[in-house]
Amino acid sequence: MSAKDAPPPLPEPLLVEVADSHTHLDLQSGTVEEALVKAAAVGVTTVVQVGCDVKGSQWAAETAAAHEHVHAAVALHPNEAPRIVLGDPDGWSRQGAREGGGDAALDDALTEIDRLAALPHVRGVGETGLDFFRTGPEGIAAQERSFRAHIEIAKRHGKALVIHDREAHADVLRVLDEEGAPERTVFHCYSGDAAMAEICAAKGYYMSFAGNVTFKNAQHLRDALAVAPLELVLVETDAPFLTPAPYRGRPNAPYLIPVTLRAMAEVRGIGENEMAEAIAVNTARAFDY
Repeated sequence: MSAKDAPPPLPEPLLVEVADSHTHLDLQSGTVEEALVKAAAVGVTTVVQVGCDVKGSQWAAETAAAHEHVHAAVALHPNEAPRIVLGDPDGWSRQGAREGGGDAALDDALTEIDRLAALPHVRGVGETGLDFFRTGPEGIAAQERSFRAHIEIAKRHGKALVIHDREAHADVLRVLDEEGAPERTVFHCYSGDAAMAEICAAKGYYMSFAGNVTFKNAQHLRDALAVAPLELVLVETDAPFLTPAPYRGRPNAPYLIPVTLRAMAEVRGIGENEMAEAIAVNTARAFDY
C-alpha cells in the first residue's frame, strides 16, 4: 500500500462526543463495525449513513436497523435521476452501463425511496438536490423533478431533507422556496459563500461542513462558517471523499471528524469542546434522534 492509499492516523480523541452527519460507509474499506469502533475511539459515536441510489438507500436503512448509533438517509443522488431516466451508457455509476427507463423508471425508484423514508431508523431524505457539475443540460429536468419529489417525501414523513448542491446554489434555493422546505433542511458539504450562508441562516437551514473547509483554496467556506449561526452548523466527512488537510487525497472515514472539527473551532475562534457540544446538539436536532 502506498503512503497515498494508507489511512491517516487516528487523531487525538475529542472530549465531547459528536456525530458525523454525512458518510458513505458502503464506499469505505473495512467493515461497518471496524469503522464505528475506530470512530468511537476518538469521540465520534454517531454516524448518518447516506444513500445515493435505490440499492445504497436500502443498504443504509438495513445498516441503521442493525446498529444503534447509525442513522440512515435515503435518496436518489441528483446525478442518479438523469441516469435512471436517460440511461448511463458510460457506466459511470456503480451499477455499470444502463439503458434509460424514462419517467416511469424514475417514478418506480421514487416509490421505493418513499417506502424506505417511512422506516423509523431512516432519519433523513437525501442526498437530493441539484448538480450542474456532472449533469449536462439534458439531465436538469430529471434532476429537478426528482428533487421536488424528495422534498415532498421528506415533508410527508417528517424527515430531515439532506441537500447536495453543486454549482447550483440559486436553483436549489429557488426550488426550496417554490416547494416549501421541510422543517429540518441540511446543506450537506456546504459549498456556498458567506452571502449564501446568510440566506440559509435566515431560513433556518443547517450548514454541514466537510473536510474541504480545511483546503487552502477554500477561503469562501471558512468565510461562510464564520458567519453561520453556531446553532445551525454541523460537521461531516462525506467519507471516503474530501479528506481534511493535511491528509487530502488519502481515504477519509468517520474517525477523521476531529481534524475537521478542530479546524472549524479555529475559524470560529472558540474552543474545540464548545464547538463539539454545539455540533452534537445540532445534529441530534437536525436528524431528530
